[in-house]
Amino acid sequence: MLVPVLNEERHIAASVAAMRRQRFPGPLEFLLVDGGSTDHTREIITDLTRRDERIRLLVNPRRATPSGLNVALAHARGRWVARMDAHSKFPEDYLLRGVERLRRGDTRWVSGPQIATGHGHVSNAVALALETPLGRGTGRRWISAGARSGPERELDSGVFCGIWERATLIEYGGWDERWARNQDSELAGRFLARGERLICVPAMAAEYTPRDSLGSLWRQYLEYGEYRAKTARRHPDTLRRSHLLAPAVVAAAAGTLVGARPIRGAAKTALGVYAATIASAGARAALEEAPPREAVLVPVVLSVMHFGHGLGTWRGALRHGPPLAALARATGLGALAATLAPSPEPTFAPSLLAAMRTGAAAAG
Repeated sequence: MLVPVLNEERHIAASVAAMRRQRFPGPLEFLLVDGGSTDHTREIITDLTRRDERIRLLVNPRRATPSGLNVALAHARGRWVARMDAHSKFPEDYLLRGVERLRRGDTRWVSGPQIATGHGHVSNAVALALETPLGRGTGRRWISAGARSGPERELDSGVFCGIWERATLIEYGGWDERWARNQDSELAGRFLARGERLICVPAMAAEYTPRDSLGSLWRQYLEYGEYRAKTARRHPDTLRRSHLLAPAVVAAAAGTLVGARPIRGAAKTALGVYAATIASAGARAALEEAPPREAVLVPVVLSVMHFGHGLGTWRGALRHGPPLAALARATGLGALAATLAPSPEPTFAPSLLAAMRTGAAAAG
């Protein structure tokens, strides 16, 4: 299991305990890669390594999530590898089901969906928001707790973790370390470009703990938006029309302040409709007997998620270049999209290459 960590002292012990409960007919190893934690994360993991020799603590000098994943991938010794998130709780048969599905041979990437499970007022409100189309969009990786028995589904680039053969990830060059966020979606874009099927098995659903402060939620979605734009520029087929809604809300907000009077009027009308829509989400949460304080927060967290993601998308287009081919494709201009499609780029994975060279030198 590949687990990048950074300042996870609140969650890491429980997360590792859940990982150790995996039921799998074969040896397991837990590769936790620390990106320079300044809290007690390393001490906690070090103590865990003394209790269970299957747990290994590795160092991630570049600190970012994709580099940590690549370090773990280079050190993995088994045939199968699974990416796991320290903020999530995976079912005990996650590995078993994933490997069984991979063995059927019609896919090389199997994952489970996410179930948002809060642990505080803001976190619970985010979980409620993610139960709605306004919070999850058209992505298929989110489900409610009662949907674990549903049929498997195919995913686009909206993926959460996964299980692969180690050789498959090496073949694809690992995770691209230029993606501080959205690195799984960027990897999925490479898989999809080669005609791969990405299979999501509802019975493998993991409980995900959302952020419990508006500030951390804002930063999370700001980065999501930026790297979603960067992914769309690299892989135009990964952009869904629903990804354009958040930047459109930001544009409408800007339109209320600048431009001709008709533009300002139209923008104010659009924002009014938007405000009424997210307010109705809070009202529905209250009708469904959510705690009043959390139901009131639902429109707030939705606006934070949307404005953060939208502003991040605009920032990503400015920093990394506009995803012109993706926009053309999303608006039905297929011929123009083909003309604007970017040239393939090699994966940037220095941590994977360095760790593999070090391992090869040690073995020699």
